[in-house]
Amino acid sequence: MAATTTPATRSTRRPAPKTTKPSLRPLRADAVAAVIDPDHRRALIAQIAYYRAERRGFEPGHDAEDWLSAEAEVDTALTLGVMKSGN
Repeated sequence: MAATTTPATRSTRRPAPKTTKPSLRPLRADAVAAVIDPDHRRALIAQIAYYRAERRGFEPGHDAEDWLSAEAEVDTALTLGVMKSGN
């Protein structure tokens, strides 16, 4: 007597669809710069750079450092919605 085999039954259940969470990545600085008026952004950066230099007693040789730090601060604040874009 031969053993009878039954074909493997295939499940008709499908896996639940994967849910995707909305992207919570912050905006890139260049995306933020496109949203705000360039003149307003530049004015905010200049003001913050000035205050940085003032706190340091206006020591020469730190202009670029002050500007780049202020630029990063403004772009971060705009990305997080801390500052108004002025549009």
